[in-house]
Amino acid sequence: MKRWIVMVVISCVLLVGCGDKTYVPREIVGETDVCKICNMSIVHNEYAGQIALKNGDFEMFDDLGCLMEYIKANGENEIGAAFIKDANNDEWIDVFKATFIYNKEYWTPMNYGVLAFKTKDAAVDWMALKGEGQVLVYQDLPNFNWGIHQ
Repeated sequence: MKRWIVMVVISCVLLVGCGDKTYVPREIVGETDVCKICNMSIVHNEYAGQIALKNGDFEMFDDLGCLMEYIKANGENEIGAAFIKDANNDEWIDVFKATFIYNKEYWTPMNYGVLAFKTKDAAVDWMALKGEGQVLVYQDLPNFNWGIHQ
């Protein structure tokens, strides 16, 4: 009987370890964080992005375009989560679920001209107030013509 209880406890512990890990974004440290792609200091936090790797490390980016350059070069296999700041409220949102708008006239730190929003409605509302753009989803970004960066 004791042997059976020990096996059940060990099985439960092993199953808990197999669950999905929750990834949360970390705050930008202005004094030390630099973009992984362009090596620029991240001084405009409202455009920042980050990738939480499965090994627990973080890669930081000053622009969505730089984050996408990293993904194109390294793939998605080691990515636990990716976050970008919402253009409406400076909140971290999931890159893979966000809606984006592009306009070559939109200013971003590395001039990629793409802004992120939590929902499509938020992006459309923003364009109604600030100016037109091309609506995109994550699946559009890997092959997107990034304006001056092509």
